[in-house]
Amino acid sequence: MTTNTQRILDLAAAAPASDGADLLLLLREANELYQEGFEGLRDMVAARFSGLSIGELVAAVNAAGMPCDASQDRDELLLLLALTEWEMTPAAMAYSEMAVDAARRGVSLLPEE
Repeated sequence: MTTNTQRILDLAAAAPASDGADLLLLLREANELYQEGFEGLRDMVAARFSGLSIGELVAAVNAAGMPCDASQDRDELLLLLALTEWEMTPAAMAYSEMAVDAARRGVSLLPEE
């Protein structure tokens, strides 16, 4: 069974040899897996930090290197913590590089206006 991370890495490895519609299909699949992986990590982070007060969450987010303040609600702070952790995973880094490379080659998930 292939994990989301392994599949994203496989898609990222295949991306340089693809272009146009094929690259867009790879990018779409990788994006779906990226979102699934982030959601899973966000749930784990929420569980891990469930007992902390808002002040403690603010301190944890600041310690992780993300700017925030006590006016943000619990969900926003947990989202920032999850995002900080997610961005350091191999899956997120591979997807980001894949998306940047695809954009350089004129392929994006965002429709042109």
